[in-house]
Amino acid sequence: MGESSAGRLGCVTAAEQTLAATFTEHRSHLIGVAYRLTGSVADAEDAVQEAWLRLTRLSDRAREDIQELRGWLTTVVGRICLDRLRSAAVRREKYVGQWLPEPLVTSFEDDPLESVVRDDGVRMAALVVLDRLTPEQRVAFVLHDAFGVPFESIAETLGCTVGTARQHASRGRRAASAAPPPPRVALDEQREVLERFLAALASGDVDAVVGLLHPDAVVVGDSGGKARTAINVITGAEKVARFALGLVRRYGGLHGGEAVLVNGELGIKVRARDDLAARVSTFVVRDGKVAAFYDFANPDKLKHVRF
Repeated sequence: MGESSAGRLGCVTAAEQTLAATFTEHRSHLIGVAYRLTGSVADAEDAVQEAWLRLTRLSDRAREDIQELRGWLTTVVGRICLDRLRSAAVRREKYVGQWLPEPLVTSFEDDPLESVVRDDGVRMAALVVLDRLTPEQRVAFVLHDAFGVPFESIAETLGCTVGTARQHASRGRRAASAAPPPPRVALDEQREVLERFLAALASGDVDAVVGLLHPDAVVVGDSGGKARTAINVITGAEKVARFALGLVRRYGGLHGGEAVLVNGELGIKVRARDDLAARVSTFVVRDGKVAAFYDFANPDKLKHVRF
């Protein structure tokens, strides 16, 4: 009896190991799906973990009935993220200042999140556009257009008809196309523009800073009322220049900053010191100039960043 029990335990362990290895093959994809849907690193990781738990709770027969595991997991993650999006929408009603997605901060070396941040759809400017959609529009649009999930599965996720799911995706598509982010610029060009911009900031030359900003440049700050940054969106080269110069003066220069990739594009992270909060900033380059400046100062959205 002991040998029989040991044999059964051995089989179960082998099956679990095989299932875990198969799931791991899809994990990076699922993190990318969840992050694009929620804009939250923590929510993305939690959603993927919950999808794994739901998979393990299925009976052997139920798992055998899954025709395509990647598609099944993508749909499950989408359903979990929909609940997270609806909760976030409620939290935003009381949020102080602007709301930005959590930044994915990586080094220039190989990183576990590399395959995620390479995706054009997780650029900060693209996520900001997605944040304007309703939870239903975002889920339908992203799952269908970005990941090819059929509308039948999306309708099940949203708890609506297939026709309504199509409408959600269509409205999300129209809203996203009405304000598309500028195309991603090669890192070498980003680096060249950013180096000149930072040098101008370090010199304190207002005219030089303005000259390196796109006429329609914007600053969007996110602090949740827990640190100092722009509460409202700042628009226009001169106003953006004054904000950036003020930020540099407050931190006593740029020597404390470290160049990083933020959602696959160039940015800077600055450690906290004295009464100054840690922060992450990233930039969008357009037509050889800085077109957008995203400033993250809310400590709750920087918990996963290594300073």
